[in-house]
Amino acid sequence: MTRTRRGHRIAALCAAVAFTLLPAAPAHADGIRTQQWGLEAMNTDEAWRTTKGDGVTVAVLDTGVDDEHPDLAGSVLPGKDFIGFGAGRGDRAWARHGTAMAGIVAAHGHGPGQEDGVMGIAPEAKILPVRVILEGSDAAREKARKSRGTALAQGIRWAADQGADVINMSLGDDSESAHAEAGEDAAVQYALAKGSVIVASAGNGGEKGDHISYPAAYPGVIAVTAVDRFGTHAAFSTRRWYATVSAPGVDIVIPDPDRKYYQGWGTSAAAAFVSGAVALVRSAHPGLTPAQIKKLLADTARNGPKGGRDDARGHGMVDPAAAIKAAAKLRPADPKAAKAGYDKQYFGGGPDPAKDSAEPAGWLAPVAGGAGALVLAGAVVLWRGGRAPRS
Repeated sequence: MTRTRRGHRIAALCAAVAFTLLPAAPAHADGIRTQQWGLEAMNTDEAWRTTKGDGVTVAVLDTGVDDEHPDLAGSVLPGKDFIGFGAGRGDRAWARHGTAMAGIVAAHGHGPGQEDGVMGIAPEAKILPVRVILEGSDAAREKARKSRGTALAQGIRWAADQGADVINMSLGDDSESAHAEAGEDAAVQYALAKGSVIVASAGNGGEKGDHISYPAAYPGVIAVTAVDRFGTHAAFSTRRWYATVSAPGVDIVIPDPDRKYYQGWGTSAAAAFVSGAVALVRSAHPGLTPAQIKKLLADTARNGPKGGRDDARGHGMVDPAAAIKAAAKLRPADPKAAKAGYDKQYFGGGPDPAKDSAEPAGWLAPVAGGAGALVLAGAVVLWRGGRAPRS
């Protein structure tokens, strides 16, 4: 791959994490949990009767994670920075998207009884931060574009070598020129063979042509589309043959290094929810392979489309409690089966028939960024609490 093509990929991935902040009236701290509708939608309380993710490590390949955030303190392991420059702790353009995704996966709240702040899907899981992209507002993005085009592939391999049970990639390139990269594909297959379950956002190109998004389209990846609190496909969410399952991706409460809480939307959030769900399944059934877990999530998904699957929602809303229950009937399989090639033209039933008109989406707020998939499309501030990050 040429330097130019590598540079395009990292530029697109950087654009993928840009999100708009819209002012809103502050909400009281005790109202944050009531706004976390995704926990109830995913039947989380039932899953927590069995496990909350203890013993599982989720690698978050992103812009970095704030390990001092009160909702994540003690749950973030020493990570790796494959960029090596750019904004640092205390800068506004540091670790915002990565912290948000880590919070959806494994936030444990804070304060008396851990009742303040946000709760993740797998609050007892550990987060392994792997910095493979920069925030869209980072002044060093251009430098990264020219010199760090292989960071994602390196990050995938490193996370697998550290024994990550789950690799979350709430990022992607779904620009018109997006294409598969041999190095990334090989890294994905390497991680699958090592036993890491890989989850990625399907892309936010639903209103921009539904272009294929990578890494979501690589074989073996659990690709996640977004739905709202009514289970309706979010108009911004890419419709493609690789969609595995859907998860909450609209009005999602997320933590930020500035100690505020925001309400965001995008398939990045949906992917993080599914990574948390996989953490619960892996905690309860650690011997299952990535291929078994991917099939489990598809087979146990709720509110599936007519016919069992479509490009908009995959097999339906992921249900970790149902997956945990069904997994008890399975026997661990050969991990090498996870890297077997996929020799069919499409995953599932193939693409949906072309539609005459797109879904209306007048409610979607304007978003920042340029080329590439906007996997965290937007956010509004809800509440500020805790101390400010260090400068």
